[in-house]
Amino acid sequence: MAKLSVAIMTGGGDAPGLNAVIRAVVKHGVTELGWRVVGIEDSLDGLLETPRRVRELRREDVRGILRLGGTILGTTNRGDPFAWKPDGNGGGDRSGEVAASLKDVECDGLIAIGGDGTMAICARLHKEAGIPIVGVPKTIDNDIPGTDITFGFDTAAAFATEAVDRLHATAEAHDRVMVVEVMGRDAGHIALQAAMAGGADVCLIPEVPFRWEPVVAKIRRRKAYRRHFSVIVVAEGAAPVGEGPIMTTAPGSNRPHHGGIGQRVAEEIAERAKVEARATVLGHLQRGGNPSAFDRVLATKLGSHAVELVEEGRWGRMVAAVEGRITSIPLDAILDAPPRTVELLGSGVRAARGMAIVFGDEGA
Repeated sequence: MAKLSVAIMTGGGDAPGLNAVIRAVVKHGVTELGWRVVGIEDSLDGLLETPRRVRELRREDVRGILRLGGTILGTTNRGDPFAWKPDGNGGGDRSGEVAASLKDVECDGLIAIGGDGTMAICARLHKEAGIPIVGVPKTIDNDIPGTDITFGFDTAAAFATEAVDRLHATAEAHDRVMVVEVMGRDAGHIALQAAMAGGADVCLIPEVPFRWEPVVAKIRRRKAYRRHFSVIVVAEGAAPVGEGPIMTTAPGSNRPHHGGIGQRVAEEIAERAKVEARATVLGHLQRGGNPSAFDRVLATKLGSHAVELVEEGRWGRMVAAVEGRITSIPLDAILDAPPRTVELLGSGVRAARGMAIVFGDEGA
């Protein structure tokens, strides 16, 4: 039986643990099973551009990368082959070329590491173009349906918590309200984790449209107890009742993204509560840095399980962590599935409310 030849790519935003997955696939596939593994640079762009940007990955290529953030293959969140254009503005459907390109580089299938967008693209490529694919989910937002947790989240939440700790100290020293904006477009997992672990007073998340009155009331109650400072953690996708999330456009880009709610909250609180308020946006700092021990282990387990699925010929699946087990689900199960959001009646929110953390919906 001929040895398998498998391509691997990373797509979407970077997350701590991507290199750990690549390492797991190469070490398990090449060293243990005798595979040939080909790395595709910058998501599917490396297959669709001329000349192609692919390279064989050997064991020596993944030495020392377990602890590193980022990805040795590069990534992009603009590489949709169904609307492909190098500048990311959308264009023609080149999905049919992906299969031909994989054949040209002599690969039997693809292991794709990415977020919800990448997984949805892979599900379509498998279903519509017949490409053998196994997906490995990643996102610091922890919002991919079908898996209880994704690698990158633990590292991002730990960094956000450390930032809250630091800002807590300066807030108390200067009697200020410190607002910390963290990532979380559709789901407030990072915000909730950082708020609870950092002892924040207010947590504003996309799942709970908030009102200003409960937030201001919380700050005033603290002042009445001679606590003249407060810490507010807000997810970038949070919004007041009746409003949508704030969108902005980065310099040199024509694609709007979430961001700006932290400054809005600081300004509103300063005016309504008559306090000094400052906003800090953590932004891409949450994506960088070395992955935590938890994320390294989780990424390694997911990568190794992806190899097992390929070896068994179980294409069209996404590896997942469910109830403490590493398993897999059909890739197309995530098509049209809503993001995995914070459970408002779950133990996390209940515990946070028990700690008197305000979500802005109190009294509604």
